[in-house]
Amino acid sequence: MSESNYQQQALIGATGVELIIALYDGMIRFLYRAMQCVEEGDTHGRRIAVKKVVDILMYLQARLRPDVGGSVAASLADFYATMFTMTLEASHLESAEQFQEVIGLVRNVREAWVVVARDPEAGRVLPRELRTREEKFVAPSEVLAGNSEASASRWLA
Repeated sequence: MSESNYQQQALIGATGVELIIALYDGMIRFLYRAMQCVEEGDTHGRRIAVKKVVDILMYLQARLRPDVGGSVAASLADFYATMFTMTLEASHLESAEQFQEVIGLVRNVREAWVVVARDPEAGRVLPRELRTREEKFVAPSEVLAGNSEASASRWLA
């Protein structure tokens, strides 16, 4: 089984939060690839890796729900915009150090998602379009019956 098929199989049955963590893992992997390409002088490879990072950031940005998530969604939007800018700057400057800085920042937020993934309420409050097929069957009344703090954090994206 190829690595790609293995990765696809590993995501079957993943929760929405686990899928977000997988996107962060992909970003980190492509940032390392871009950094490696800088060190090797591979301009084409660096551009491909950076495009993949930017694609993931745009995907995550597009799925934020500011109407539901308020200030937390706005903070994530700012984070994604900053990572977008820093990634493009690192590529333009061909700076392995700046790619390393972006990796550190993305890892920090990824770890916060790992904490969210451990919370059983988290998956129930994901926006409907980010839930897995199994999660979509959670009745809205079940979410509302959960604790009010979890219900207020429906921004998750």
